Amino acid sequence: MSDAPQLYLMTPAGAQASALGPLLAEVMDRFPAACLRIRAGAEEDELGRLADLAREIAHARDVAVVIDDHIKLAQRHGLDGVHLTDGARSVRYARKELGEDAIVGAFCGASRHEGMNAGEHGADYVSFGPVGASALYRGEPAGLELFQWWSEMIEIPVVAEGAITRELLADLSPVTDFVAIGAEIWSEPDPLLALTALWGG
Repeated sequence: MSDAPQLYLMTPAGAQASALGPLLAEVMDRFPAACLRIRAGAEEDELGRLADLAREIAHARDVAVVIDDHIKLAQRHGLDGVHLTDGARSVRYARKELGEDAIVGAFCGASRHEGMNAGEHGADYVSFGPVGASALYRGEPAGLELFQWWSEMIEIPVVAEGAITRELLADLSPVTDFVAIGAEIWSEPDPLLALTALWGG
């Protein structure tokens, strides 16, 4: 078994379900992902359509689906769980609402302390980022040493996200369980080509 991290795919923020569907299926056929995360940023009814579409495409390929922060939408649309963007704050509540079997992930910026709290409160994974320079994230980038420390000291799986480049991917591969890819490919004219260039294959 190689130490290569698994692909954690994110939808484009504010995506329209009808436009995304065929492309998402194509990307997921070509690149097996461990998880698909629906980014918030659309109206709730559009997010609902996106949730149904993503669930259909992902579950047909045995891929789990989580959604940013929307616990009720996750329940209503039969998703596998939530990705919380406020660190450890809502982990206990999400776990209580969604039950033991749901996936609860927590984005913790570059804070080791926040990550440990999220883990203690029952998060299934912790996400740190951005790992590269990104205007899409608040706060400082999460450095390689944070992932090195986490992978040595903590059992909970860790996700790297935000402004991933081929170089960063090479550095992060030995010390992360999952690498989240989203805006890096959807902002390109051909997302499949962009993911091939980034991820290889």
